[in-house]
Amino acid sequence: MLFDQPYDPNQNLLPFDGEVYYYGRVIDPQKADHYFKVLKDTLEWRNDEAYIFGKHYVTKRKYGWYGSKPYEYKYSNSIKKALSWTQELKELKDLSEKLTEETYNSCLTNLYHDGSEGMAYHSDGEKDLKPNGAIASLTFGAERKFLFKHKDSGETVALYLEHGSLLVMKGTCQTYWKHRLPPTKKVNTPRVNLTFRTIIE
Repeated sequence: MLFDQPYDPNQNLLPFDGEVYYYGRVIDPQKADHYFKVLKDTLEWRNDEAYIFGKHYVTKRKYGWYGSKPYEYKYSNSIKKALSWTQELKELKDLSEKLTEETYNSCLTNLYHDGSEGMAYHSDGEKDLKPNGAIASLTFGAERKFLFKHKDSGETVALYLEHGSLLVMKGTCQTYWKHRLPPTKKVNTPRVNLTFRTIIE
């Protein structure tokens, strides 16, 4: 099932077992261009590392981990310690909180250099995260396809995430659905993605 614009931020894009809302572009193009450049040029980007079945993998995709405190975040047997908010991340956190009427205390950032870099199907179900908590995802730069797949039925939902857009996953979405950013040869420009989360203290 592929959704076409325009979107209604009150419409749940998942047919069952969770909630996903797409707000479309929430930041005007000129301002989104500014955030894209500043985030890409000034955030502390590192190659992501994962240990899967005893093998050590280093991704081309880069990440950053920020928070209100130096929260530790563990996934794929790798521990990350949160850096302090930058001015831009704090502004975008405040905007996300206002639009979604949720609160967040941390942010995982991702830099995809071009369409060859993506993310395999996964769920954000780490035990450090607030159970069924909202995750707000902001996109800057290249427009990319985003997929959801139900863990049992295999049903899929697809949409395109635009420059300056906001997507929110909440409820039991992470329990019953996986999501991915598929690689594509059609995109040769970078994308910065911010996912605001809530770590349990």
